Amino acid sequence: MDAITHCRGCECSDITPFFDLGDLPLANGLVSPGTAEPDARYPLSLSFCPECGLVQLNHTADPEELFSQYVWVTGTSATAQSYARLFRDRAFERIHRTETPLAPKGSFIVEVASNDGTFLRPFQEAGSRVLGIDPANNIVKAANEQGIPTRCDFFGETVAREVVTEHGHPDIVFARNVIPHVANLHDFAEGLRVCLEGGGILAAEVHYAKEILENLHYDSIYHEHLCYFTLKSFEALLARHGMFAFDLESSPISGGSIVVYASLEKRPRSHQLDAFAKAEADCATNELTSWNQFAATAIDHRDHLVDMIHDALDRGHVLIGYGASARSSTLLNFCGIGPDMLPVIADQSPLKHGLLTAGNRIPIVAPDTAMESIPDTVVILAWNFLEEIAGILRDTYGFTGKILAPLPFPPTMTTADEVCRD
Repeated sequence: MDAITHCRGCECSDITPFFDLGDLPLANGLVSPGTAEPDARYPLSLSFCPECGLVQLNHTADPEELFSQYVWVTGTSATAQSYARLFRDRAFERIHRTETPLAPKGSFIVEVASNDGTFLRPFQEAGSRVLGIDPANNIVKAANEQGIPTRCDFFGETVAREVVTEHGHPDIVFARNVIPHVANLHDFAEGLRVCLEGGGILAAEVHYAKEILENLHYDSIYHEHLCYFTLKSFEALLARHGMFAFDLESSPISGGSIVVYASLEKRPRSHQLDAFAKAEADCATNELTSWNQFAATAIDHRDHLVDMIHDALDRGHVLIGYGASARSSTLLNFCGIGPDMLPVIADQSPLKHGLLTAGNRIPIVAPDTAMESIPDTVVILAWNFLEEIAGILRDTYGFTGKILAPLPFPPTMTTADEVCRD
């Protein structure tokens, strides 16, 4: 695994390491039962760039190993499906070729890292011509079978030029939860710039580093996520490739994301965009001292969470996990939580059923199967979908026991009724 020597965004050579999580397995490297050899583990640590403020991994895993087969399917989340329609409406509001917004039926929409096409479908239903680009063979096959035209490829400048030649320039190109994953960041950004040469707009969604910092989302740190962007560090990347942010929206995805809208022309900056920039400066989001404190608090959180689980076990509670997400892999491995503490993890994706989590080898099963053990406490590992999962536990299974939400900090013990009421 290659180690970096310069900032991934601005190429500054003075980056500073500040948080070492140890050697962890690849988060989505789920294991078949009976696999004898131990899971490969790789360094997982962070550095901070004093020039652009980018927080980033110190090592780069092989993208082919990470993304050619994938187990996260966007459409398994009701939250994502609902948000997809809102995302479409917000994007259409920001297309202006003239004084009149572009009609949906006259638009061409491209999504990079489109997964199963969940976010393209609302555009398609509105009458837009759509194209997805994604490197995961299994997911691309499913998307095409479901009527979402999708190209299987890693996106970059070459692919962008081929798409433009074959299909024309998109009116909207969007990239959700993918830019932080990209090893060749500048080739990817240049591909986005090529797409915008026809006058379209970019909508780029990233898990917001200010949210990660303030709510201790250390479980979002794993080998797929190479970069953790603030608005400052993201605007710096865009500017290097001739793109300029003009607006921003908040997103419910990943426990707190931002969608940055950009174009090749300099448009007037929205109040929301400038307000986020000011808040970062006021809260020292782009300061190393803040991230040093983040690392120390993560270690305290680990100890507190493990104590809560041991306390429940000591009281004779039956525990299960819910949500074998990539972020759960970091949490479980960093905290040393194995099958002796959580004997099973429920997950709604059939692609994961019958497999074992990376590193700690906890069985992943369908929710129906997991609930057969009649748990007293459910640990919501996919806590960013806490309300959705709490509703399923209460309404589908009549669960009246305790729900342990590891994050945001501090961990909380509550009930499904209390979560849904809040």
